[in-house]
Amino acid sequence: MGRIVVISTGGTIASRWQGSGFAADAHGEEVMATAAVPAGITVEVVDLFSVNSPRLTLAHQLTLLHTVHEVLADPGVDGIVVTHGTDTLEESAFLVDLYHDDPRPVVFTGAQLPLDAEDGDGPRNLHDALLTAARARDLGVLVAFDGKVHAARGTVKTRTLDADAFADPSGARVGDIGFGKVSVLRRPSRPAALPLPAMPDALPRVDMVMHHADGDPVLLNAAVEAGAQGVVLVATGAGNATPEIVSAVADATARGVLVALTTRVHSGPVSQIYTHGGAVDLVAAGAVPTGTLRAGQARVAVVAAALATTDAAERVRILRHAVGEPVPAEPAHV
Repeated sequence: MGRIVVISTGGTIASRWQGSGFAADAHGEEVMATAAVPAGITVEVVDLFSVNSPRLTLAHQLTLLHTVHEVLADPGVDGIVVTHGTDTLEESAFLVDLYHDDPRPVVFTGAQLPLDAEDGDGPRNLHDALLTAARARDLGVLVAFDGKVHAARGTVKTRTLDADAFADPSGARVGDIGFGKVSVLRRPSRPAALPLPAMPDALPRVDMVMHHADGDPVLLNAAVEAGAQGVVLVATGAGNATPEIVSAVADATARGVLVALTTRVHSGPVSQIYTHGGAVDLVAAGAVPTGTLRAGQARVAVVAAALATTDAAERVRILRHAVGEPVPAEPAHV
């Protein structure tokens, strides 16, 4: 069915017991050896790095992004699977998706149980990701996990330990995997891919600040003073804070700092309903609402805008493009 390149980055799927806890230390070939390879698929492994995903940096993620593009420059490659830790998988997958303009899929997967676990979920997830990478087309970057296929955009880790770890809380999954088949239930709509960014000498700082009862602008102002080029405000409800936060946002955006507005609520869009510090006022102060994207992916969108240009107005335009909400599409099968 195809030639698939597996890019190994570490995570639980590559983790072993270290005496006091688990940590990634296995190479990609060792990870691959645990999984059954679907008939007709040939696999090549790229060992990019092997780290626990909470330790990933933007430098790691940009290296992964460029590696994906280098692999896909070979027309003989039919798809890519990325094995990745689950803690930050949603961020890396969305970053790659923002720049992905190839019909061939990039499929992220991982595991909730370590490499040597007798009942581990990694082998099945890896098998399913290989099958998806060989069968799917024109769906963007995907996440294959626990027999399900999700679009990178909007998909987050929803359970800390359960095998069914990923979902888009505000939307339906893309498909199901079983009996040697990938059934696609919908085709996600995605904005046009951004131009691939260069590897900059200095990476942009982008911080997150969560609002809460008694929340004040101290941390947001501290992020700006620390040199943040962007801040993600994780607001309450449909995107609400206080008049004091609004003033801090206005000051930040006047200085050319990008501010993305998301919510700490599990699902649903940011919406301009309330004033007196609500989303109505925050957007008027220059914050960009992120639709149904949650904090981690909202931050990735801000990073993408900051990498693209130094022009403040153009950064806002690119951020708005990156967070554009997908629209439903018709079902299909592969």
